[in-house]
Amino acid sequence: MGQRSQWGTRAGFILAAVGSAVGLGNIWRFPYVAYENGGGAFFIPYLFALLTAGIPILIMEFTIGQKYRGSAPLSFFRMEGKKAEWLGWWGVFVAFVISTYYSVIIAWAMKYTVYSFNLQWGDDTTGFLFGDVLNLADTPGQVGGFVPGVLIPHILVWIIVFGILFAGVKKGIEFANRIFIPALVIVFLLIVIRAVTLPGALTGLEAFFKPDLSQLANGTVWVAAYGHIFFSLSIAFAIMITYSSYLPKKSDITNNAFITGFANSGFELLAGIGVFAALGFMAVQNNVPVDEVATAGVGLAFAVFPQIINEFPGMNALFGVLFFLSLVLAGLTSLISICETYVAGLSEKLGISRNKAVLFGAGLASLISLLFSTRGGLYFLDAADYFINQFGVAFIGLIEVIAVAWIFRKLDVFKEHANPMSDIQIGGWWKFSLTVITPLVLGYMMFDLFRTNLGKRFDTETGNYEGYSDAFILGAGWSVAIAALVLGILFTLFKWNRHALEPYDRDQS
Repeated sequence: MGQRSQWGTRAGFILAAVGSAVGLGNIWRFPYVAYENGGGAFFIPYLFALLTAGIPILIMEFTIGQKYRGSAPLSFFRMEGKKAEWLGWWGVFVAFVISTYYSVIIAWAMKYTVYSFNLQWGDDTTGFLFGDVLNLADTPGQVGGFVPGVLIPHILVWIIVFGILFAGVKKGIEFANRIFIPALVIVFLLIVIRAVTLPGALTGLEAFFKPDLSQLANGTVWVAAYGHIFFSLSIAFAIMITYSSYLPKKSDITNNAFITGFANSGFELLAGIGVFAALGFMAVQNNVPVDEVATAGVGLAFAVFPQIINEFPGMNALFGVLFFLSLVLAGLTSLISICETYVAGLSEKLGISRNKAVLFGAGLASLISLLFSTRGGLYFLDAADYFINQFGVAFIGLIEVIAVAWIFRKLDVFKEHANPMSDIQIGGWWKFSLTVITPLVLGYMMFDLFRTNLGKRFDTETGNYEGYSDAFILGAGWSVAIAALVLGILFTLFKWNRHALEPYDRDQS
């Protein structure tokens, strides 16, 4: 097999890993999660979760990729054969599903970047989003026709992704992140500087940082902290294993994990300051409490922020362009990493060239993603996102940690591999986190999720998430999450091409 691709520099790997971790959720999810879970007090369980789950799992996945030098499926196969390989494919198919709908959100952000120049959304920002932009169908499950205004930028997103993936690891992914990540930081710093100078900004920041220490006794707040750290760092669905497999033979694994983890958290804090300074301004302008304007997700980005931009005392268009451009940059760096998981996996399993794997993997993903450019796209996105994240990413994380720590008992092997080449030595803290703390917290999260969704607690009429019909939830939610697992198992049945089974330059003990 030919020489495996490698990052050009350590900085290139770190920028790529940070680019994967820093995504849309950092901007539109973290600030609200912190706010509704104790404000400033939330940073205590958040930091604890980062140090006992986020960074330990990052170290574990960096070690797996760097030691076994393969995509997630190949790395797990080299670790424990077919009894572990399916875990890698499960993560790959979860990543595949996420890439199909994540791409359309970037397309929306592209449109809004253009809209910002003349504030085209008008006064009714919510009506503009669901009517003019998405032309949303009346009934969940109804596909409707394509929405040209979404389809065109959606195709552009995939053209950019294809171009980067075709260029390879060093000349494509690393080069793109060297441009996108510094640009994202600069753009968002400008946003924060402008936001904190707005009248009412201190009101928003007080709401964001004011600690409600009583929340520290609330178990759901600690679970929320672990849940957010888990989803925020791009762990447990093949990305970090794939990226670390391109590291040189001697690489500081633990230091890289700490840098990636804290860089991601630093950007989240920056996002929280910018978002809540702007929300404070909006609250004061409308003479309402901050909690009446605070929200998360699509509504925050594409309805609330345009409304905030409308009320700016000056430079409205510039702030709008910067904000939505930041969403585009954060989204692209994450989407590239998500696609790389199945490009690498397919290339190694089938023994095909990288370009063929890009054409087949990303080509199929881009075709499926067209569903989300239809009038019913938002409904399908909402259901798929909820179920694939909760019953895909979180579930994989639980199984992966239990398998590696308790079934395969590889933690000591990984420690002996990582410590000689790393500045920060791992030991009892790392092992206890992965054998006890993380399995307990993730186990409780999964138990509560199954109880919630199967116990009919979301809605009094249907009992389903967001009140969707049973048929829609089954077709667009549960079936998507289950399909990722089933396909992961089925792909394990295929034989590896002979090159993937050849010796690789790693200690395989």
